[in-house]
Amino acid sequence: MEGDFIKINHWLKPLSWLYGFGVGLRNFLFDEQWILKTRTYDIPIISVGNITVGGSGKTPHVEYLVSMLRNRFKVAVLSRGYKRKTKGFLLADQYSTMPQIGDEPYQMLKKFPNVRVAVDSDRCHGIDMLLSTPATKDTDIILLDDAFQHRYVKPGINILLVDYHRLIVYDELLPAGRLREPCKGKDRADIVIITKCPVDLKPMDYRVLQRAMRLMPFQKLYFTTIEYGALQPIFVEGRTVKSEEKLPNVLLITGIASPEQLMTDLKDRCQSITPMHFDDHHDFTKSDVEAINLAYKMIPKPATIITTEKDATRLENLKGLSQQVRRNIHYLPIRIIFLEDGESDFNQTIINYVQQNRRNSTMA
Repeated sequence: MEGDFIKINHWLKPLSWLYGFGVGLRNFLFDEQWILKTRTYDIPIISVGNITVGGSGKTPHVEYLVSMLRNRFKVAVLSRGYKRKTKGFLLADQYSTMPQIGDEPYQMLKKFPNVRVAVDSDRCHGIDMLLSTPATKDTDIILLDDAFQHRYVKPGINILLVDYHRLIVYDELLPAGRLREPCKGKDRADIVIITKCPVDLKPMDYRVLQRAMRLMPFQKLYFTTIEYGALQPIFVEGRTVKSEEKLPNVLLITGIASPEQLMTDLKDRCQSITPMHFDDHHDFTKSDVEAINLAYKMIPKPATIITTEKDATRLENLKGLSQQVRRNIHYLPIRIIFLEDGESDFNQTIINYVQQNRRNSTMA
């Protein structure tokens, strides 16, 4: 059910009040455009993000937008490149590595090699560079990854993602809960998407969720779920595993913020799951490699190792993985599916916005 992954540390609520005061002051300064200023641009900009700590499906939703727009427009994705080893603005190319641009931008670069992918912790500077660099100045639309709270940029469409299992209306501010700002921050969104929904939601469930979210009249609400693809080998030694193939024993390696959903979704397909959970964007070390080798050696055979697409970008260049591990480790591709026939309406909303606001829209 919705909100079933939420855990509140009630004894930390006094600290949440202090945190909330600081966040509220920051939002007030942005709202009043006093001291903290927001910039607008003459190019379509879509922001995708959340107001919680942890994964709500930002990357697959950005990838959905890229897939939908890339054949019509020149698309650029701008990310901060979390935990990358470089600084400042960097426009990725075929020679870019995961440590240079970060795991999520690298994942998108590999999947969409003809889409412009750039990283910059200063989003305003990143946009300025995209619009002034000869190779990218003809960009039609910029997608801002994880930028709902980066209020220095005013996007044309602000998309807020809300995890079905961690509904923000039931959560609390950090550190008692996982909210990075009060729930009323959702009022800045033009589009709200409740992600990771069960595929069998009933009409009554949709109405309950709509009432619970208490959106403004101008806001659009959509629902998405996750669809998994066939397991793909990380290394050339491995083999593709069909999506319907049953798996006897699985070592599940995750370095993501919210692995609970993946665990739940794999249960029906696997006889047993041995989890190895690491922190989000974890930088795997030599001792981690040894632990992975040992864990795979210890579980009953036959056995398969499953990891996420994002984790695969950090595992593929690791030294020291055993041959058994290299032959049996796979990543699980995912894509999002709109529920309640929302896909066509969502797509048309996005396409209309880009067509009407692109810089050469008059000629078009």
